[in-house]
Amino acid sequence: MRTEQLTAKILDENKHMDNYQLAIAVAQRTDELLNGAVSKLNVDPKSIKAADLALMEIAEGLVIVKGFVDIEK
Repeated sequence: MRTEQLTAKILDENKHMDNYQLAIAVAQRTDELLNGAVSKLNVDPKSIKAADLALMEIAEGLVIVKGFVDIEK
């Protein structure tokens, strides 16, 4: 999926989150991945940029962004 599609999916599913907050969440997860965190997706981390991997993990719901969880789900 393209970056724009992933971003739209995340923002549609998390009504309490905006673009700025998503950017912060992606940056934090990217830092974790670059500092040795194991990816939650079955993807070779060397074949994809860390920021794209972080966005994919958030879009799949594998990484919970604290403070933006939709309780109604």
